[in-house]
Amino acid sequence: MIFDIKPYERRIFELVQEAGADLGYEVYVVGGYVRDRLLGLESKDMDIVCVGSGIRLAEQVASKLSPTPKVVTFKRFGTAMLRHKNIEIEFVGARKESYRADSRKPIVEEGTLEDDQNRRDFTINALAVSLNERTFGEILDPFHGLQHLEEKRIKTPLEPGKTFSDDPLRMMRAIRFSSQLDFTIDPETYKAIRVYRNRINIVSKERITLELEKILSCIKPSEGFIKLYDTGVLEIIFPELTALQGVEIQKGIGHKDNFYHTLQVVDNVARKSHNIWLRWAALLHDIAKPPTKRFHPQQGWTFHGHEALGAAMVPRIFKRLRLPLDHKMKYVQKLVLLHLRPIALTKAEITDSAVRRLLFDAGDEIDDLLTLCEADITSKNEAKVRTYLRNIEVLRERLNEVEEKDRLRNFQPPISGELIMQTFGIQPSREVGIIKTAIREAILEGEIANDFNEAYAFMMKEAEKLNLVPIS
Repeated sequence: MIFDIKPYERRIFELVQEAGADLGYEVYVVGGYVRDRLLGLESKDMDIVCVGSGIRLAEQVASKLSPTPKVVTFKRFGTAMLRHKNIEIEFVGARKESYRADSRKPIVEEGTLEDDQNRRDFTINALAVSLNERTFGEILDPFHGLQHLEEKRIKTPLEPGKTFSDDPLRMMRAIRFSSQLDFTIDPETYKAIRVYRNRINIVSKERITLELEKILSCIKPSEGFIKLYDTGVLEIIFPELTALQGVEIQKGIGHKDNFYHTLQVVDNVARKSHNIWLRWAALLHDIAKPPTKRFHPQQGWTFHGHEALGAAMVPRIFKRLRLPLDHKMKYVQKLVLLHLRPIALTKAEITDSAVRRLLFDAGDEIDDLLTLCEADITSKNEAKVRTYLRNIEVLRERLNEVEEKDRLRNFQPPISGELIMQTFGIQPSREVGIIKTAIREAILEGEIANDFNEAYAFMMKEAEKLNLVPIS
């Protein structure tokens, strides 16, 4: 079978062919680029395999391009990369690759194209297209990858136990590709994930988290997480999430399965937003329900304080998964902490004071918080869902009204601590904090406007109560 080469690809492939001929190398385009093109998907990454030095081939190709692109080399792995017309092209010499039983780092040896295809994770990623003059455009398919593309099947090229032992991350990649492409996993391959799941312990946290985020980025993330749970991989890499699963019943009273509820919330968010950090917030919003679960004969099951404990757990989870411990973590932490607040507001008469406090606490994250709260409504009672959604829409309108009037998003008090100290000639002290807090509370309660003059006058009255006298 001949690969359908597009005009913009042809020039690149011809240059690779020329460079390969100059060096006496066989050259091929392989892997995800071939797979995606055959599926009719766009791909910005191109992998070139040569029987020789990938670094030398990259440099030879770069010398034929104008302007000459920068070649980034990774000598330890024998690979190189360059960019051309928005396409990232990676060059590698054909190789064998395997892992020791207790090692996270692969043993890499030079090999043939057949060796390179053998080491690929799945048959659909082992497809290669010849860029050599005599066989240009021919598809090399030693493991029936074309058939598996037609069947929408994920299958390992070799016996799955060997493929997963060589690189255990492939177990997660099987699940990720299944979710991304809406493919099924071959039964023997799926069974092997369960058998070899403990091998995932030798893989670095960074690689595991990258796959988790790719699953979380899918159109319907729940499908991937359910497979991770079903195969036992999730319990190893994310035990806090699997702890959510299950329903406990006492005196005939049960609670919802918080694992499947969480996945439904994630799917609901995914339908509305591509923001990966909002998806993380959805995944973690109920993470502290297991340790806060209590049964009361009158109340039934409660999870009091799970939002505060969940927010406290976020940094620990981010640190373990090697996620960024910066403003992104704080964003997720804030949404986890506040996720009950809007729903609670809709259950009572919404006062301007409560709306101001929510705006003050949520800041720029208020819109994402409301998206999360809407996603969190997963009742099977459709009338109840419609009521909650309608109430949140009313709250949204009130938030817009109060924000327009009081300008409280990312609220900064109009009177600073420095001004208080200058006005009364005092040092940092308890009195400064008392006055600042009083001004903030007065604005949030609507006693004074979010305005400098009103706040200044209020400051003078509060200072008088503390026996503070302005300096002249």
